[in-house]
Amino acid sequence: MLSILILAATAAGLVILLFQRLWTVLGPHHVTPRESLRLLIVAGSVFLFLGGHTTEILRLVGSLSNAYSPRHYVIAESDEMSAKKIHSLEELSRAQNDSTTEYPKYHLHRIPRSREVRQSWLSSVFTTFYSMWFSFPLVLRIKPDLVLCNGPGTCVPICVSALLLGILGVKKVIIVYVESICRVETLSLSGKILRHLSDYFIVQWPTLKEKYPKSVYLGRIV
Repeated sequence: MLSILILAATAAGLVILLFQRLWTVLGPHHVTPRESLRLLIVAGSVFLFLGGHTTEILRLVGSLSNAYSPRHYVIAESDEMSAKKIHSLEELSRAQNDSTTEYPKYHLHRIPRSREVRQSWLSSVFTTFYSMWFSFPLVLRIKPDLVLCNGPGTCVPICVSALLLGILGVKKVIIVYVESICRVETLSLSGKILRHLSDYFIVQWPTLKEKYPKSVYLGRIV
């Protein structure tokens, strides 16, 4: 009986410690100004022939200063369209500037796709955990200062991995989620999950701001 009580007390202590760490990571925090920020960008296309999410996120990246460097792009391993768009953006930014400009370094990483188009919700749970198996070591190696994403399923395991870095005391990673412009009245599945985990949850329509008061409404930004 005593051993059961000890185990129960130990388990309760671990749960309390976990919730304390989670509260610390998700609670208010002070951002220290820096000369550069290591940026991790999650790109991905829901509709492979339209390139929706990738096009939107690259518009955001194109408006960022060179202080966001190095840039680490993460895409699904089968997403060749996003890879081409990323390389085109980076090469174009170099071609449009003079040779004396110091360009942000960029890297492209691939992980297993967490959810395919029209994949069932039940099976996507297993594929997301599989993707998480590859995501956490990647995020741990990169140790980004900021994660920027806008809805592809790949962003869920990446953001959870970034959150775990804070919970484990490795590093506090700022997570910025920008809901897609096509989401006018309802959130995407990724948005419904990550609005609870992101530090800044940005919507682009006032109707979403009314439904989710804690979100940040900046108007159309892509």
